[in-house]
Amino acid sequence: MSTVEPFDTVDLITTKRDKGRLSTAQISWLVDAYTRGYVADEQMSAMAMAILLNGMDRAEVHDLTMAMIATGERMSFEGLSRKTADKHSTGGVGDKITLPLAPLVASFGVAVPQLSGRGLGHTGGTLDKLESIPGWRAALSNEEMRSQLDSIGAVICAAGSGLAPADKKLYALRDITGTVESIPLIASSIMSKKIAEGTSVLVLDVKFGSGAFMKTQERARELAETMVALGADAGVATSALLTNMNVPLGLAIGNANEVRESVEVLAGGGPADVVELTLALAREMLAASGQPDADVEKALSGGRAMDTWRAMIKAQDGDPDAPLPVAKETRDVVADRDGVLEKQDALAFGIAAWRLGAGRARKEDPVQHAAGIDLRAKPGDSVKKGQVLFTLSADEPARFDRALEALEGAYSIAEAGAKVAVAPLIADRVTV
Repeated sequence: MSTVEPFDTVDLITTKRDKGRLSTAQISWLVDAYTRGYVADEQMSAMAMAILLNGMDRAEVHDLTMAMIATGERMSFEGLSRKTADKHSTGGVGDKITLPLAPLVASFGVAVPQLSGRGLGHTGGTLDKLESIPGWRAALSNEEMRSQLDSIGAVICAAGSGLAPADKKLYALRDITGTVESIPLIASSIMSKKIAEGTSVLVLDVKFGSGAFMKTQERARELAETMVALGADAGVATSALLTNMNVPLGLAIGNANEVRESVEVLAGGGPADVVELTLALAREMLAASGQPDADVEKALSGGRAMDTWRAMIKAQDGDPDAPLPVAKETRDVVADRDGVLEKQDALAFGIAAWRLGAGRARKEDPVQHAAGIDLRAKPGDSVKKGQVLFTLSADEPARFDRALEALEGAYSIAEAGAKVAVAPLIADRVTV
């Protein structure tokens, strides 16, 4: 005997198409019915487009997020000896902040469960970066993860397939139907996984600019406000920083070279922008965890965070002392005149690194861990004719031409002595 479904899918689609609002019961049924295959992909595609065009109010986005969580398991960190805090970045070029941040925050006795992903397209994945460390493994059981959080305090690992399976299905559909940019769909996708993960504190790094998902600061703010509200409504202490991604973050873009740069930061050095953002996010996470006066600079420069990093890598079978892979071929690009570097377009550099082999075009593609770009100057720096501006690295020299094609017009040099305005890295902070 077949069960009678409580709603009609077409009715729900036309409601949203005509700018109506969906009830909690309608949204819960829709997500559940889609996950179990009753609602067809074609129907969910139409719904996703209606949401993209007409939006959702705060209650609808909350209901959508909670419905996606309900399709899978919820993790719980109750009984851990430490309070949990997590960070999520909306992704960008050269964004390796998770690597120094997780051990830094954990060195203050806070547990940092970073369930991370792999890269697709021009944005790199945290797991791809860490897999350039010999022996390091991303897959941990829930028991291994919990034990590592208790003993060391920091875990960066692959998210299990049990968290919000509806999101996985809907995400794949959005990717091929032109509905990726919908703020209600982005916010519910990110927050369903983060709330299901069970953390008590969440800090969001919402990026804007050429190399980011959100091209304008206004759109980034809208996304940040939506996600902060979702976190608050679910009982998670949530805040967000709006950060600039018009220029790559740091000097390394790739996998192994980003690990090298992260280790430099943990050793008390590294590029100023990577250090600035690492410290700002650490302060945000620790303040929400009850440590507003934590001396994060000292923990970074004094080696405390490095000790936690080494323990974290070893616990996941990695060798923190092993040499990282080095590319077989490199090519330098030099300045054609004296002057001041004024432009360095993040998206173009991200695409070039991807073409060198640092990223993947399809989920199943391997990445080349040694491929990438090392920047030798940033906007505002004076340069001399013949000085190296950046170095491309690849295992296959045939990749250089297409990477250089992506960089045509992506950087420029102003006259010597010109005043080049460099925008602040952290534009604003968003809370409830």
